[in-house]
Amino acid sequence: MSSEGELISTGEDEQSTYYQPSFNRKNGYDPETGIYHSVLQLNEQQKMSNDYSNLDTAKFVLSQFPSPAQAMSQIALIDSSTNQKITYTQLNRSILSLATGLYRALGVRKGDVIFVLSSNSIIYPTICLAILSIGAILSPANPLNTESEIGKQVRLSRAKLAIAAPEEVHKLVHTGVPTLLTTRSNDENLISVQELIENCDPLELPKQRPMPLDTAAILYSSGTTGVSKGVVITHANFVAIMKLLKYYVEATSSQDDVFLCFVPMFHVYGLAFFGLGLFCSGVTTVLMQKFDLQGMLEAIQTHKISHIPAVPPVILGLVKYNKGSNYDLSSLRSVTSGAAPLSKEVADAFREKFPWVELKQGYGLTETTGAATFFVNYEEAKARPSSVGVLFPGFSAKVINHETGEASPPFKEGELWLKGPGIMKEYFGNEEATSATITKDGWLKTGDLCYFDDKGYLYIVDRIKELIKHNGYQVAPAELEAILLSHHEILDAAVVPLEDEEAGQIPLAYVVRADSSGLTQDQIIQFVSSQVAPYKKVRRVNFINAIPRSAAGKILRKELVLQSNMPILSKL
Repeated sequence: MSSEGELISTGEDEQSTYYQPSFNRKNGYDPETGIYHSVLQLNEQQKMSNDYSNLDTAKFVLSQFPSPAQAMSQIALIDSSTNQKITYTQLNRSILSLATGLYRALGVRKGDVIFVLSSNSIIYPTICLAILSIGAILSPANPLNTESEIGKQVRLSRAKLAIAAPEEVHKLVHTGVPTLLTTRSNDENLISVQELIENCDPLELPKQRPMPLDTAAILYSSGTTGVSKGVVITHANFVAIMKLLKYYVEATSSQDDVFLCFVPMFHVYGLAFFGLGLFCSGVTTVLMQKFDLQGMLEAIQTHKISHIPAVPPVILGLVKYNKGSNYDLSSLRSVTSGAAPLSKEVADAFREKFPWVELKQGYGLTETTGAATFFVNYEEAKARPSSVGVLFPGFSAKVINHETGEASPPFKEGELWLKGPGIMKEYFGNEEATSATITKDGWLKTGDLCYFDDKGYLYIVDRIKELIKHNGYQVAPAELEAILLSHHEILDAAVVPLEDEEAGQIPLAYVVRADSSGLTQDQIIQFVSSQVAPYKKVRRVNFINAIPRSAAGKILRKELVLQSNMPILSKL
């Protein structure tokens, strides 16, 4: 399946095929303004033939489904645990039937917020697209959250209705919000999504359609370093990102390819890619309810998975797993890493172990609707294992020096600021946080320390708030974590700051050892110190059974910092 519009060479090398840039600078940098522009600008033909600005999210996604003749046989979704399959024709009917039930039977209207609390399931994309089809607002949440956290999110979003998995309903009882089940249960007082789909004939969508700047979803930021906030994503945001993902998928895969989804669809990564985006390219997705390594390996073998959009802990798991388990992974062609930084060491180890698989990184935030940078060409990804790629078409960036407030040229570090079609509208009901994050002229302050190289490739160093201040030097936890993970007896690791009277802060490492490992604190400290400058070395090690991570794979450093908040017994 070819993408619309012709891909041509940038002239950098014979392997580089990108969309024709609208300027001559190969790195996209304008020294007069300090702005980095995408080197992958869409040409005029693509802009003219793909103008979907008048479509809302659901109407756009449904318009991209395969033709009626193809849709009857083309599989959209497969449940990895039950092998249940849904064609694009069945998916389309389910979406419209559920939308009809929500609109006519339950009285859901444009602008109403529907709170969704469920793990991944084969019905999840239907729920999302049905909600968006009637102009209601989708607000998905992490089912691992506590009853108290769920209550706060329901109140924050001002939800009118909730849709929940049967095992999660108890967390919503005290909110008083009417609740619909994802599947049938023994509770006769609650109806399910399945019942609405079966009992409602699909009708035309409401004539009153959402406008591009209307709110489509309220997503929750990960809150890894602070309180979670409601991120307002508009229909214009979603449509723009769906269009970009469509170009990316069709430039790097074919309609016969099979994708594996274990990234949670309540997270922007899973929602944008699997809940919405892949349907625009007519491919097949195999769904896992939740991730486990053995289940993933079995799914790859059984369903001949070719593509896995993943997160760094999953890639690390593949690197560490025993190849003697004899799973056939030969169908796998591509693994994309996102949601958190992937170290060069882990990337190199993956490529050595799976040389036939293309591993590429991308970068995005909840606040950018999940996308900002990517790689098309694998040779360039392999040549720059620490990079997250180049800016998507339509995106631009600045690298701001914190001390001077000025924009930085290539190879100079600073905070990444972004502008583009995926930038959120606001933090819901939080003007103070919005104004602190989005400048008056529309730049999103990401909070990530970064730099661009001389070809326009972006490198993320670490979160600025997570940098450790040691004797006036800045130490990036991600750099130390990458070194720790290169040790064959370390399964996982995280580095956090520990307060110190003399140095201000010292690097403290939390380490998960292999079962048979007898590694000591001194051995680990020596292993790291032999590879870094003296001020960067780990000063203390705590052993732990598991590193706490968000559903998207980000280290929950605030939990580790709380654990480490104790007097230091000795100075190292």
